[in-house]
Amino acid sequence: MEEHIALDELKRGVPGADKRLVQQYNRTLWRIARGILRDDGEAEEAVQDAYLRAFSRIGNFRGDSSLGTWLARITINEALRRLHRRRETADLAGLVDGVDADHCGGPLAPTTPTPEQATARGEVRRMVERAVDALPTPYRLAFMMRMLEHMSIEETAAALHIPAATVKTRLHRANQQLRESLGAELAAALEGAFPFAGVRCEHLTHAVMARLAMVTAAATRWGSAHTHPSSNSC
Repeated sequence: MEEHIALDELKRGVPGADKRLVQQYNRTLWRIARGILRDDGEAEEAVQDAYLRAFSRIGNFRGDSSLGTWLARITINEALRRLHRRRETADLAGLVDGVDADHCGGPLAPTTPTPEQATARGEVRRMVERAVDALPTPYRLAFMMRMLEHMSIEETAAALHIPAATVKTRLHRANQQLRESLGAELAAALEGAFPFAGVRCEHLTHAVMARLAMVTAAATRWGSAHTHPSSNSC
């Protein structure tokens, strides 16, 4: 769906618009969050909170960047907040300078490998994921956004609020370190790393929609209570 159509439907409250937007951006936002947090479950929680934060202020979105970039920035902020609370000793000083809130993804291509192929691919993915997790945080995040999610240099730079030249430098160093740790023969396996389609995407979508429903219900109850106060209220 065209971005401006999705945004217009969301602002007008068209039924299902929020779910369609969540499904469109799920994988990219999860991969971004995981690039910061290095934990699958915590990345899911960060994305859920990012969606709630975005939906609560969607009316303030002015379109200065793409909707995807705006959502990515919100996700980055949420993941960084969680990382700060976790009090890790990793140096985050050069990760994001004044990050504010953006982009999207598509489904992974379905394949039907033999059991032997599936086992081999699974091991390769684990090797790649361990190597990516071992990258310094600034390199890892740029790599996840650019190489795995295919965001452009400009989109990645806008989401991180850093110059495009800095993105290129971080990508170069990330690739250099990965080549040293994995070898060039594993490069083809990168696309399959950090899989998201299927059960994980459905789980995250369901969780976001459930939380949105709870927020809406709570707001409705609050509004009703203040519109029709009981006779016993002081």
